[in-house]
Amino acid sequence: MVHDKPLLAVLKGERRDPPPAWMMRQAGRYLPEYRKVRATAPDFIAFCLDPEKAAEVTLQPIRRFGFDGAIVFADILLIPMTLGRRVWFEKGEGPKLDPLAMSDVDSLTIGDAETRLGPVGETLSRVRAALPHETTLIGFAGAPWTVATYMIEGGGSKDRLQSRAAAWREPERFDRLLDLLATATARYLVMQARSGADALKIFDSWAEGLPEPLFERVVIAPTKAIVDQVRAAGVTVPIIGFPKGAGTHYARYAAETGIDAIALDHGLDPVWADAALPQGMPVQGQLDPSALFAGGEALDSEIARILAAWKNRPHIFNLGHGISPDVPVAHVERLLECVRGKAGA
Repeated sequence: MVHDKPLLAVLKGERRDPPPAWMMRQAGRYLPEYRKVRATAPDFIAFCLDPEKAAEVTLQPIRRFGFDGAIVFADILLIPMTLGRRVWFEKGEGPKLDPLAMSDVDSLTIGDAETRLGPVGETLSRVRAALPHETTLIGFAGAPWTVATYMIEGGGSKDRLQSRAAAWREPERFDRLLDLLATATARYLVMQARSGADALKIFDSWAEGLPEPLFERVVIAPTKAIVDQVRAAGVTVPIIGFPKGAGTHYARYAAETGIDAIALDHGLDPVWADAALPQGMPVQGQLDPSALFAGGEALDSEIARILAAWKNRPHIFNLGHGISPDVPVAHVERLLECVRGKAGA
């Protein structure tokens, strides 16, 4: 039942005191047990698609910390593979893709995302069977705009110049690319829900710095398309949206995409956000990952500030972005002590 899962209860609109907590990238390099498993799988994509290993690292932070949510270990760049694109990871450099030219968009077709990414579904099923009953299981995918930028740039890019220029210069082809990604992503998320995910999250990690007309086209419209298609498939689990760095665009995103809850980055003013977001919409965030890295009094005070800012709204405590790989485990333990009211004076 929903009330047995604190995080899921908040996503359904309940307020909990203390709020449930989990962290983006909580299964990762800051944990020695993760590094041990990772060393057995030199190919990162193969690692993500190995249900036994992916399930193990998904469960590791739950065993160690007792987080209220477990997010499946996968990667937002699995979807381009279903469109026939090559994806790989270079050590020390991150993700790489063969750059996509706009002239190639017309030849792209949606592959069978459900089958190609079926191992992620198996991971979810394994995790679901092993999780404590009260722990919410979260599935996720990258949003079309963010995934498209990686495809066009051939990897990560600070300014996404080629992607933004393509969106302005060739709007029809660019929108077709977003439509393809939205459909593939919706099918992928439906599969995740049917494999045991209690909630779903859409990561738009590169939503920052877009003017209003572009934000409407490349962030809001494709996200709404995903939500609509997931709902049309009969999936009713809550959907969290995360348009990182969207600033004042957060208000329209929350109101127009159909999401059930919104994740906020650490740069957003919580006073403005509380007034601008739809009344009663659950929020997630907003601790600065660098405060978690710093630890000590700075961490304690930031946790207290965020808890106070969202005390009147359904709130899930989380970071404003993913945890840094070099964060001491003791700082994560302190975070949970503070959030749960168990920290000493």
